[in-house]
Amino acid sequence: VQLQASGGGLVQPGGSLRLSCAASGFDFDYYAMGWFRQAPGKEREAVSCISRSDGRTYYGDSVKDRFTISRDNAKNTVYLQMNSLKPEDTAVYYCATKAGDYSGSYYCHYGMDYWGQGTQVTVSS
Repeated sequence: VQLQASGGGLVQPGGSLRLSCAASGFDFDYYAMGWFRQAPGKEREAVSCISRSDGRTYYGDSVKDRFTISRDNAKNTVYLQMNSLKPEDTAVYYCATKAGDYSGSYYCHYGMDYWGQGTQVTVSS
């Protein structure tokens, strides 16, 4: 299993970024996907997760109505569109995956099996 996250960078408050996670080495269609983040000195936080097939999604309270998760099974890629970014969104963002067909909420709360390397997102003026 390989997960390659990209798209991080430095953005001003109020700006947008789109993270991508390219997956390989497993049957993407049968795996749920998620994004998690960890800021310095803080615990890892579930940002958003999406089920494998029918797009059942979960969003953490801090990102609801600002972030959108999506997946393209033809490209084996999951995306995180981040709008109205705030300084408190600064963190290393990780994509992760786990087999099964539960809801996005299940995966964000009960964890994932495989993790990619992170991509740094910095929101600062």
